[in-house]
Amino acid sequence: MNKLFVLLMGLMISTTAIAEPTGDFQTISIENGLNKNEKKVREAAVKITDGYGHGSGSIIKYYDLQLVLTAQHVASGPIGSQYLVINGNTIANAVLVYADPLHDIAVLWMRPGNQLEGRGLKYNPREELSPIGGEITYSGHPSWHSLMTYRGYVAGVETLAGQGPQLMLNTYGWFGCSGSVIYDTDGQIVGILWGVDIEKYPDLQVQENMIWVSPIQNLDMKLAIKELCIALEDEPKACRK
Repeated sequence: MNKLFVLLMGLMISTTAIAEPTGDFQTISIENGLNKNEKKVREAAVKITDGYGHGSGSIIKYYDLQLVLTAQHVASGPIGSQYLVINGNTIANAVLVYADPLHDIAVLWMRPGNQLEGRGLKYNPREELSPIGGEITYSGHPSWHSLMTYRGYVAGVETLAGQGPQLMLNTYGWFGCSGSVIYDTDGQIVGILWGVDIEKYPDLQVQENMIWVSPIQNLDMKLAIKELCIALEDEPKACRK
């Protein structure tokens, strides 16, 4: 890719010291300025960790299953591995049921009784690639920061050998944002954030406003839950579709 290469934004641990706030100040509500769709996207966002580092993801409702979408390099263990899913002050376990390292997409399953009640967006993927100029939003966990919500737009499309088209976003991304689910203004899933550009010459520099996204069209949800459906004794409605 010429002088550019892609840096994965996966699991990381930050040792940055956080300064304590001083003086009097007012905290503005986190809902200030967010539209209805952005609020739902933010509420569904999660931090995913194996206990050593973290990435981001989103809770989705697929019929009667509660799943988590993220990047494969965030949940890079073997199928059946467990990860902690953090949504606000709530922590739950999720099981890796599908991994696609080629397109960097993974699906985790929240067991009944271990679900994050009232959380998640109905699985609503776009049928076609989001158009250039299309507006997007996502919420993720960059570095040591708490949950952040971003806006942006689709700036272009690049094609990687063997991986097909990749969406290029003009927005912000940083280490720990990998796995964030990108939504359009209609609440449809655009894709999974997996990387940020790096300029190699003359000096190594992160291009934090040039973000790589694997289109959601790379995910076949029926295939993703196939092995889970085989393993479950009580066949969920999602497995009969």
